Amino acid sequence: MYPHHQLPDGPRHAVLTTIASDSHTWNLLFLQLLLEEQGWEVTNLGACVPVGALLEEVTARTPDLIVVSTVNGHGAEEAPGLARAVRAVPALAEVPLVVGGKLDTSGCTGPDVHAALTDAGFDAVLTGAGAVPGLLALLDGLPEHRHGRSHADAVR
Repeated sequence: MYPHHQLPDGPRHAVLTTIASDSHTWNLLFLQLLLEEQGWEVTNLGACVPVGALLEEVTARTPDLIVVSTVNGHGAEEAPGLARAVRAVPALAEVPLVVGGKLDTSGCTGPDVHAALTDAGFDAVLTGAGAVPGLLALLDGLPEHRHGRSHADAVR
């Protein structure tokens, strides 16, 4: 469906999650398939992920990307704390961190919400019709592997 290229030294690794209050999973499945179609290996943590569980996963194996998707309308409230917790871990300070979906209950996320999320530590806030193209553009702009490491090095 979407064009992609295969990396010579194996797939990059993304961790896909949502906020603790969000029990939706179709968005996560869609994003998992989209990322895999782009050549990424994906760890999908599923619904209602506590921040501690996310931190446990991403510190055990530092990913090349962390994607937070939420559709319950509480992302603007919960995601900043998640971003601050991720950014507080030195090994995760430079890992690209993205949030998207329906971030508030009104469905029309304003610039103040985007600013609060980027101030909290997100590298990109992706909403509305531009979310998928924005994610694909972000993927194209990422290095093959963080700090030049190979997939084999990442799993050691």
